[in-house]
Amino acid sequence: MSPANIGIPGLILIVVLALIIFGPKKLPEIGKAAGQTLREFKNSANNIMSDEDKKSELQENNDETGNNSTK
Repeated sequence: MSPANIGIPGLILIVVLALIIFGPKKLPEIGKAAGQTLREFKNSANNIMSDEDKKSELQENNDETGNNSTK
């Protein structure tokens, strides 16, 4: 079994332990902070990917215009 495959019982155990450790008042705040962090990471990753796509499109356009000017 891989570490990423924890299953439902493992997930329930993690939630119960988090509830015991942090308490019911703090848990929603921690979840919100984790969600915001994941959202920021996803947005950053998408921005990096779109920047790379733009660079490759610009290079392709430059290559095409460079080839057309030599004819």
